[in-house]
Amino acid sequence: MLNALAYSQQLLDKLVNKYYDGNFIDGTTGNGNDIHRIVSNKHFKGHAYGFDIQEQAILNTQNKLEDIDSNRYTLINDSHANINKYIKSNVTIHGAIFNLGYLPGGDHSITTQGESTLKSVEFISNQLVKGGQIILVVYSGHDSGKVESDQILNALSEYSQDEFQVLTYQFINQINHPPYVIIIERK
Repeated sequence: MLNALAYSQQLLDKLVNKYYDGNFIDGTTGNGNDIHRIVSNKHFKGHAYGFDIQEQAILNTQNKLEDIDSNRYTLINDSHANINKYIKSNVTIHGAIFNLGYLPGGDHSITTQGESTLKSVEFISNQLVKGGQIILVVYSGHDSGKVESDQILNALSEYSQDEFQVLTYQFINQINHPPYVIIIERK
């Protein structure tokens, strides 16, 4: 079985290969791994938008993408909650990925928050193509991560099953609260 991170990467690769000319969102660029995975895919011809509130994360991501054509992506030093300021409501979104929690190697007191994540997820889900997915890697092993996890699960359990499939992928017999994945797919 794959761990949460490997599973999210597998899902992301499938999405990029399916919608190679689509629009993708990296809601938490962090160190740039997910957006790099999107734009460096040999089939990718679309555009990727990367968001992060921390300037260091944007710098880390720029460094990771230094050999990639900058016309293929846009990096935005702002909260993913403000996605509507940067992406018009008529833009079709094919996939999105979020690694929630804090910046690896960064300040652990700066974390994603349930309210901002849900605001972003709601915007994206309204513009998601049929078969498109939002992938959330949830780190609930710290206090704010547990709160965010509960908020997200509560909100997503209310999504219409006629419009969306919402799935969790997690190990239930492991210590230390390993991350888990939530996948939202438009039907």
